[in-house]
Amino acid sequence: MFHKAIIISLGMLTLAGCNAQKKTKTPDTKAGTTASKQGTKSPLQKGGIIYFTQGENKFLKEYEMNVTFKGISEDSRCPEGVNCIWAGVAIAQVEVMSTTSRPVTLSLATMDNAGRNLHQSQEFNGYTVSLEEVTPFPKSDGGAKALEGNYKIGIKITKADEASSTTK
Repeated sequence: MFHKAIIISLGMLTLAGCNAQKKTKTPDTKAGTTASKQGTKSPLQKGGIIYFTQGENKFLKEYEMNVTFKGISEDSRCPEGVNCIWAGVAIAQVEVMSTTSRPVTLSLATMDNAGRNLHQSQEFNGYTVSLEEVTPFPKSDGGAKALEGNYKIGIKITKADEASSTTK
């Protein structure tokens, strides 16, 4: 008799737990549909700029492209609150891969400098990928080493034909 009472009690608790999970999942599901509706408007973008945190990977459906922000290979930008002779440059390593290609790592700089082979934009699979932002800015006390792992970038992707027509 005692065993039957324990089994029935455990069964009731299990059913009550399942019912509680259904109630908490219902709002999340509705929020998920709202997020997916917003996903068609591409919440990743603000003014055409797509933002990534260091190590983040996103599949951009409208470009049929997978983009991963691997990290910053160089950050010689002048720290905040310091007077510098040269503004410096940050170079982001961005891995791109289309649905029909292998991964390619693009080195995108915050400025164009032909002498150092630095490019703010590069072409990939019919699109021009441009580095628009790198944050945060180095501080005078820690420099770029203190920012490792905390970088965020903003890139803009345009059709290669559009990018070349706007520069002419």
